[in-house]
Amino acid sequence: MRTPIASFVVIVLVAGIPVPVHAATPADLAAAVAAHLRDGPLRTEQWHAEQRQGGPARSVAAPDPDVVVAARSTDEHGFGSVVVRAPEAAGAYPTGWLFVARREAGAWRVAVEGEPTFAELSAGSEILHEEERRVLAGAGGRSEAGPLSTNPSDRRTGMRLPWATGQSWRYTGGPHPMSGGVRSSVDFAGGDGRVLAVRGGLAYTMCGSGRGWIRVVHDRGLATDYYHLQGNISADGKAVKEGDFLGNIGNDVSCGGSSTGAHVHFSLRRNNAYVPIDRYNFGKWVISASGADYSGSAWHGSRRVGVGGTLHNHGVLGFTQGVVDTDGGTVLNRRSGPGAGHPVVGTVLDGTTVTVECSARGTRHVGRSGYSSDLWNKLTDGSWVSDVFLWTGTGDPVNGLCP
Repeated sequence: MRTPIASFVVIVLVAGIPVPVHAATPADLAAAVAAHLRDGPLRTEQWHAEQRQGGPARSVAAPDPDVVVAARSTDEHGFGSVVVRAPEAAGAYPTGWLFVARREAGAWRVAVEGEPTFAELSAGSEILHEEERRVLAGAGGRSEAGPLSTNPSDRRTGMRLPWATGQSWRYTGGPHPMSGGVRSSVDFAGGDGRVLAVRGGLAYTMCGSGRGWIRVVHDRGLATDYYHLQGNISADGKAVKEGDFLGNIGNDVSCGGSSTGAHVHFSLRRNNAYVPIDRYNFGKWVISASGADYSGSAWHGSRRVGVGGTLHNHGVLGFTQGVVDTDGGTVLNRRSGPGAGHPVVGTVLDGTTVTVECSARGTRHVGRSGYSSDLWNKLTDGSWVSDVFLWTGTGDPVNGLCP
């Protein structure tokens, strides 16, 4: 994003269940949130560097606030989304956070996603429903796979692609930014045009217009954004399940930026910040970044699809599952034990989904992109395969070591 951002909007959202609210929002809440953004996140060198996107060192002024606050607040508590609008220009993207506020000693104490006090204030907020307090305070960061690993190489998501399982859509844009220089996002179009949640979580409408941009906060510290939607749901802390309807592909730019041709701009967040989407798996496809923004490919086993091709939604890859990747072959040998010295007991086709019972150490092999490991995985049929030929999303055992 090379141009300074013009303004930002705060919208306080109404929960999906009854919460105590006043007829009018305290007038100073919007000003407090705006001041916090100017003096905090928008002042940081990281934010300024993202706006430069590697360009020459220069000052990027924090935008003047254009704040609109709706009615989810009391005299003591506030909650909502705050969005820094982008210019309506190609290559520009909005920045947005959820915020929570509490009045202390007559003044508002404000925190946004990614700040340490966000969890603290969320845990004690009276206007959040129970599930919001659990998830936003961090206690909800668990699933059947346990908490999200601090190891950045753990890229398990438990997510499908954002459309119906069994449909094939066009992969119209490879990794590129949502905000700043991090290539967190990809573009999809086609099919029936219905954008669906890739995993369960809590959904929020980010733009003050109530249109265009939905964020879903999932378990394990992950969240996903969906921008340019048309006819989106009214999402205000609503619990959604995997596959629930969020909106239709479109060209909405309520929060700024540009769109040519109806599509969904799909972004990944981890631990309250955008992360490179490269090497994460959705619908059993691994996203691959290469070259400039919007270029790249996706892999399902050894099958590579470039931008402009179609991706079939194979559904969720489970946390103890993997996709066979022979690194160019057609079948993978299954062996009777964890190593190449054990007899071959059968084969499994490239691209097949298998479930791991447990893992052990054996002979070392080298697979795609130079990945080297001596880890072997025991499948549920009792046979063994090398971890380098099985994409699981992590180089660690996904179901523990065998006894």
